[in-house]
Amino acid sequence: QVQLVESGGGLVQPGGSLRLSCAASRSSISLYRMNWYRQAPGKQRELVAAIATGGGTLYTDSSVKGRFTVSRDSAGNTVFLQMNSLIPEDTAVYYCNVRIGGMTYWGQGTQVTVSS
Repeated sequence: QVQLVESGGGLVQPGGSLRLSCAASRSSISLYRMNWYRQAPGKQRELVAAIATGGGTLYTDSSVKGRFTVSRDSAGNTVFLQMNSLIPEDTAVYYCNVRIGGMTYWGQGTQVTVSS
């Protein structure tokens, strides 16, 4: 079992920044690819960014490229999503996710609202 806990969401004005964190209950999570998804109201959940075990970026969606950066700490069991130049279209619940041994684990999500 793996527990994932996201934090760092909130209300921010357009052009602002937020840094989301995803803390895992197991240090062995460092051995796995970690993903950030988001789900806006009335829309499907979509992959935003993914990071490899070594810390390299595997994927950044075109809608956030150049604005969002995914990273993980040196221990590897906390993953971050640095979000800059936020726009109203970034408003969504953001989730982290990991797949281990055929199982998929999700956090509870953190709300990001971009509004003036």
